[in-house]
Amino acid sequence: MVSEKTALLFAGQGAQYIGMGKDLYAAFLESKAVFDKADKVLGSSFSKLCFEGPALELTQTQNCQPAILVTSIAAWEAFKSVHSSLCSSVHSYTAGLSLGEYSALVAAGAISLEEAVYLVRKRGEFMEEEALKFPGRMASILGLDLAVVKDICRETKAEIANINCPGQIVVSGGIKEIEKAAKLAEEQGAKRVILLEVSGAFHSSFMQGAALKLAGELEKIKINTPRVPIVSNVTAKPVTKPEEIKANLIKQITGSVFWEDSMRFILSQGVTQFFEFGPGKVLKGLMRRIDERAQVTNIEKKEDILNLSK
Repeated sequence: MVSEKTALLFAGQGAQYIGMGKDLYAAFLESKAVFDKADKVLGSSFSKLCFEGPALELTQTQNCQPAILVTSIAAWEAFKSVHSSLCSSVHSYTAGLSLGEYSALVAAGAISLEEAVYLVRKRGEFMEEEALKFPGRMASILGLDLAVVKDICRETKAEIANINCPGQIVVSGGIKEIEKAAKLAEEQGAKRVILLEVSGAFHSSFMQGAALKLAGELEKIKINTPRVPIVSNVTAKPVTKPEEIKANLIKQITGSVFWEDSMRFILSQGVTQFFEFGPGKVLKGLMRRIDERAQVTNIEKKEDILNLSK
């Protein structure tokens, strides 16, 4: 059922929805324990926010970031409880899209769940604070080569936030700059330009203040050597040294997310099977564009875990 080399992938921001994790909470004691720990860190109403909303509150950056992390780890813990034979040493790498990198660190044993929940809540708060100080936005450009998008960024002062897969690049920056970049992308023949529903210019220099504040919080946190390498968003290379992990998490706030390169590195190591944990199937969709031969199994709900046994 599982190839010799397997990697674990973890969902990023934007995949949240009301009710995520609720069936895991009801079905698996291990998942319930994850949500209960988050409630202790963030307040007793946090699980209720994930399960019942309201949507406006759940989608706030400081809430959706821990919500996605907790749901992802709840899925991982439930998966381990049912498929322990697959989890001892089978996976070779972990990786997570932006916020998902924190989930990857928890799964690899580099950081505790409680500290990760605390960190991503602070991360979200810091990002929201900077977004209020320096208004900005993001846009996803579909169907243009990277070289063309780089030229657009040079002309408009927009910045490349994510290189997700062939033909999908996200840019970030000031409101006027992103609107101009979107118009230029359309003129250059982009198949589609989507102005994203986010509160600020994430993964750009607009977030420098958030990076500095996060650095202060990371000084309080102990990061352990992970059991398996984490492939970093900002380098697309494996990392195991705690100080490098910490430095990369700080760089990630203002730097580009090299998701396509990260996946290509893992594929180059002979990995052909991936498990995607957390809400949504975004990473499976991106992998289909990167290498359609790779097998990605989504682990989000109770049925996903139990169906693996069949």
